[in-house]
Amino acid sequence: MAWLRREPTGVGDLTVRAVLFKGTRDLLPIYALYGVLFADHGLSTAQISLLLAIWSVTAFLLEVPSGAWADTVPRRRLLVLSCVLQAACFTLWMLVPSFAGFALGFLVWGIASALESGTFEALIYDDLVARGAPSTYPRIMGWTRGAQESTVLVAIIAAAPLFAIGGYALVGWVSVGVGLLHTLTALALPSAPVAISATAVDDLEDEPAPGPVGPHVKPGAVAPQSSSPGSTSSRYLAMLKTGLAEALHVRRVRRGVLLGALLYGVTAFDEYFGLLAVSGGASTSTSALLVGVTVAGSLIGSLLAGRTEVVSSRTLAIALFVAGILFIAGALAVGVAAGPALVWVGFVGIGIAYGIDFNAEVIAGARLQDAIEGPARATVTSVSGLLSEIVALGVFAFVAAATQWLAMSTTIALLGSVLLVAAALTPTWLPPRHGTERGRTENATPEQGGDSG
Repeated sequence: MAWLRREPTGVGDLTVRAVLFKGTRDLLPIYALYGVLFADHGLSTAQISLLLAIWSVTAFLLEVPSGAWADTVPRRRLLVLSCVLQAACFTLWMLVPSFAGFALGFLVWGIASALESGTFEALIYDDLVARGAPSTYPRIMGWTRGAQESTVLVAIIAAAPLFAIGGYALVGWVSVGVGLLHTLTALALPSAPVAISATAVDDLEDEPAPGPVGPHVKPGAVAPQSSSPGSTSSRYLAMLKTGLAEALHVRRVRRGVLLGALLYGVTAFDEYFGLLAVSGGASTSTSALLVGVTVAGSLIGSLLAGRTEVVSSRTLAIALFVAGILFIAGALAVGVAAGPALVWVGFVGIGIAYGIDFNAEVIAGARLQDAIEGPARATVTSVSGLLSEIVALGVFAFVAAATQWLAMSTTIALLGSVLLVAAALTPTWLPPRHGTERGRTENATPEQGGDSG
C-alpha cells in the first residue's frame, strides 16, 4: 500500500502504473459473453442494440462536461470514481439479470466511461510534460493500449472455462472483483494537478484572446488549486469554453479530433463479434475464442504503435484501406462458411483489420495531444470521445435496423466501409508529428490555423 501513496519516481515508474491501470480496466471475462448473456435472457438483437445505445448515450451526454471537470479538479480522483462505478455495473447485472437491470448497469458504466475518457490521457501527458519527456507519450500509450488488449485476450480466453465451471454467475462476479482491483491501480496513478494555474484560468475571461483558443499557457505551469466553490465553478466554465473553442476552431486540432473519433468510434462493431461468430455456426465457447482472435489483432497493433508513429499519413491511409478490404472480406467469409475452417479464416482477416485500426487510432491520439496547445487538454480530448460516441451510436442504430433485413455477416461487412472512409480522410486530417510538419504551422496566423475544412 505504500507504493500506492508514493508518486512515480520517473518515466519508467509512470509507465508501469499506467500499464497496470489500463491493463486491469478490461481484464473482464464478461466481455466475451455479455452479448450472448443478454440473448440467453430473452433479449432480441434490437433490445441488445438499445442497451448498447443507452451505454453510448450516457457517455455521450457526459463526455465533454466530465472532460472540463477533469481540467478543474484532481484527475486521479475522477479515475478512482470511474473504477468504482464500473464494478457497480457488473454487480447490477448479476443481481438483476433483466432488461431493466442490464440497462441500469449500462447507465452506470456510461458514467464511468465518460469520467475516464480524456482524463487518463491528459493526466499522463501533463505529467510527462512536467518531467520534460512528452516525446515518450506515443510509446506509453501504445504499451497501455497493448496491456488493455492483452488482458482482454486473457479475460476472453478465461471466459470459456469460467463459464463451464460456474456459468454466467462466476463470469460476472470475477469481473466485479477485477473492477475492485482496477480501483487500486487508479490510486497508484500520479496526482499531478491540472497544468494551468488558477490565476491563468481566471484571466481567460478578462484578457482579449490572441487567437481562437485564447491565451497559450506554458505546459506544466502548475499552481495549487483553490477549494473555493466559486473559484471551482469559474474555472470549470473557463475550461469548458476554452477546450471547446480549441477543438472547434483550430483546424489542426479539429481534424485530429474528428479522425480520432472516427477511428475509435467505429470499433463499436466489436460488440457484435460474438453474435457474428454464433451466426457462422460457432458454439458459445468457440465464439469467445474467435473474439479472442480479434483482440490479438488489436493487441499487436497497439504494441507496434510506438514504432509506427513515425509513418507518413499516406502510409497510414494505405494501411487503413487494406484493413477495410480485409474486414469486409472476413465478415462475408463468416456468413458463407460451410465449416469451422472458413469461420476462423474470416476472423483472422477481421483481427488483422482490427489491429490496423487500433494502431492508427493510437497514432492519431498521440498526434492530437501534440497538436493541443491550450490549457483544457482533457476537455479537447473529451470532444473527440464525444464524437466517437456519436459514431458508435450510428453503428448500433445501423445494426439494429439492418439486421431486420440482412444477415449479421452482411451487416458487419457493410460497417467495414467506414475504414475505407477513414483511409480517404487520413492524408489531410491526421495532425503532423511534433517537431516536423507542426513546426511549419506553429507561427501561422489565426486565419491560417483556424479556418474551415
